[in-house]
Amino acid sequence: MKLARLALPLALALVSTTALAQTPIDPLDARDARRVDKMEQVVRELRSIVFQGRDSGKPVVVQPAETDYQLQEVSRRMADLEQAVTRMNGELENAVRQADLAKRDAETLRAENKALNDRIAGLESRALADTVAPDGLGGGLAGGPSPSAGLPAGEAFSQSRQAMLAGDYAAAEAGFRDFVDQHGDNAKAPEARYWLGKTLSARGAHADAAGVYIAAIRGWPKTSWAPDAVLELSRSLIALKKPSDACATLAELSKRYPNAPAGVQSRAAQARGQAKCAA
Repeated sequence: MKLARLALPLALALVSTTALAQTPIDPLDARDARRVDKMEQVVRELRSIVFQGRDSGKPVVVQPAETDYQLQEVSRRMADLEQAVTRMNGELENAVRQADLAKRDAETLRAENKALNDRIAGLESRALADTVAPDGLGGGLAGGPSPSAGLPAGEAFSQSRQAMLAGDYAAAEAGFRDFVDQHGDNAKAPEARYWLGKTLSARGAHADAAGVYIAAIRGWPKTSWAPDAVLELSRSLIALKKPSDACATLAELSKRYPNAPAGVQSRAAQARGQAKCAA
């Protein structure tokens, strides 16, 4: 019944439209002709829909137009994806930039470390040239082995230290020399070299002392005696008439041990004055 009622007005509309189409049209009014053609097209589409519903016996259902909404949703998702890609690209660029900076920093540190090692090697070669025995411990004292020779490392180091504190520099020098010879791989070996340097400085053997100080501070140990060993090296270099090397050593003292004890810093200031280091 609904289709029948709908078909009657449509049929009337078709008849009216057909009649309009048969009415002569002023050829000068082209816009009216286009309007009629469009109306006929619409009518044909409506007639097709009505006949389709009549032939199939099914109601004609007009679906809601969601195309615009779907397009908007797709556009929104595309915008979100673009923002995510932009953010990821920014993070990637930042990571690459940080990696480049870290690489440059590492290369700079390697270059500085090489320069420092070369400087120490230069100091060592200049301080020991033609003055230090092949073992790097100086000529030493004549005579036989020290009383601590052959003792376990800990006991030998302790006896040599006691001789040093008692002012027996000859026994202390012999003891520390034997310790380095016999226990060169021991953890106390760098400190033994430092104390050996102190005994050599006490008897004026500055070239020998410089050699053992350099061996003691190789690797820049973080120990209580290390700042004083660097200072004593600079003092030995001053005594050897090498002020420029002494100033370079004092500069490393400030850089490597900025929190050195006040006594070491005070003596370092005096050494800078003696070497006439630039401010």
